Amino acid sequence: MIENSLRAFALSVMATACVSSAFAQREPADTGKFEPTWESLSQYETPEWFRNAKFGIWAHWGPQCQPEAGDWYARSMYEEGGVANKRHRELYGHPSEFGFKDVINEWKAEKWEPEKLVALYKRVGAQYFFAMGNHHDNMDLWDSKYQHWNSVNMGPKRDILAEWEKAARKYGLPFGVSIHSSHAWTWYETAQGADKTGPYAGVSYDARVVTKEDGKGKWWEGYDPQELYVQRHSLSGHAWSVWNWPEGTSRPSQEYFDNFFNRTVDMINRYNPDLIYFDDSVLPFWPIDNTGLDVVAHYYNRNMRLHDGRLSAVVFGKQLQDKHKEAIVWDVEKGVPSKPQDKAWQTCTCLGNWHYDRSCYTDNWYKSAKTVIHMLIDIVSKNGNMLLSVPVRGNGTIDDKEEKILGDIAAWMDINKEAIFDTRPWKVYGEGPSTEVDVPLDGAGFNESKNAPYTSADIRFVEKNGTLYAHVFEWPSDGRILIKSLAKGNDNFKGSVKRVELLGGGKAKFRSTAEGLVVDLPSGKKPNDISLVLKIK
Repeated sequence: MIENSLRAFALSVMATACVSSAFAQREPADTGKFEPTWESLSQYETPEWFRNAKFGIWAHWGPQCQPEAGDWYARSMYEEGGVANKRHRELYGHPSEFGFKDVINEWKAEKWEPEKLVALYKRVGAQYFFAMGNHHDNMDLWDSKYQHWNSVNMGPKRDILAEWEKAARKYGLPFGVSIHSSHAWTWYETAQGADKTGPYAGVSYDARVVTKEDGKGKWWEGYDPQELYVQRHSLSGHAWSVWNWPEGTSRPSQEYFDNFFNRTVDMINRYNPDLIYFDDSVLPFWPIDNTGLDVVAHYYNRNMRLHDGRLSAVVFGKQLQDKHKEAIVWDVEKGVPSKPQDKAWQTCTCLGNWHYDRSCYTDNWYKSAKTVIHMLIDIVSKNGNMLLSVPVRGNGTIDDKEEKILGDIAAWMDINKEAIFDTRPWKVYGEGPSTEVDVPLDGAGFNESKNAPYTSADIRFVEKNGTLYAHVFEWPSDGRILIKSLAKGNDNFKGSVKRVELLGGGKAKFRSTAEGLVVDLPSGKKPNDISLVLKIK
């Protein structure tokens, strides 16, 4: 046990040295109204522009998209026998000889045209745009002062965030950045391993053994792989399926916390994002360290200074308690709560897998435009926004099936967007069979596609400027809709209906009854095959 303790101490010392020996001091933090405490951050109020926006598009794109093998490639490629591990060996060879550091060199983004993509996203209806700043693979996608493994020094040799930001500003879209790197410390732990069977049994993967000196004469000469992998530390004492740093997790060094702070503050100070998404339970390193709170306080104070004392920023975190929702905005991953929320919130979801996965294309696994729009309608009726990731190939393009889906979304928006943007929830969010069943969230979310198929009796409501919009998920076979929430004498509706219009289809006949508002849809061609919207005055 003494020997193990000495070894763990030595590894911790080495980790401290390799993370950031040159970056010992923290960046200055802006001061002002907000202190890095939950009590102080609870002064936050969600800006109206975000509540109006409803729909954003995300480019969840980085070097892990290069092999086109799906999510978490930089971790899974080191898991012997797994799909990513097999794909890696087919493409590049054994991970003891060709590690993720070398995949970064394969990623050139040679066909990436950010302005073209952002223009398309705006045409589709996006009201804000997100780029990925870094992922758990720990590579910064900007000209980072505090991470030498960045997209300017290697890979595309371009400032990815700078180009995305320029495109977003050109098209008038608020610019968001997602930050995921806090977990690299534990996420990469698979890279400390070795095969248990076969000709490479017992041969260590590159992440633990490779040194800066090993790079002489190679493409990465002068760079320390340990700054990328941060794996010279003891393994966590449990399976890595946890997200909130429980007991038994290998605790990062102070230098690791400081490096995360410096990198994130550097990004904020360079690009002044309007939104920041942290892929963390609550905030980075919470509850074992205060670094996440420190970053948010700096960001809010800086944003206020740049906006003449008005806070216009949005920060997202997952699995929030009520006190956390006073300070930042709740993000639900691939899921939707069953009930409306008092505070603005967001679902983040994806057409396919988060990182580009060729099998989603070949096997037709993408969400349809209908699925996306139905999710969006449900989310907006419950006071939320949707952030939709459109997977980008390693070369910087999206595929033709994704383009078709986006085109179908745009066509629906052309007719119905007035019933989405700038709206607010009504007295009840909806009616129909889907409102009578709770579909619990699973951890950070993950309940999408678990509800029963929608019917023509499933309706969602929003309002704007005295007008009620009723989103009906399916076209009724008899051309008639009954809206029970607008029944005569209903407590939710005291007035009288003056006019009903089918967006894209003209004026509709209606009559008020004790059972509900009966609407006979206009005869003729349906406006679209996704859903219909009744505009009710």
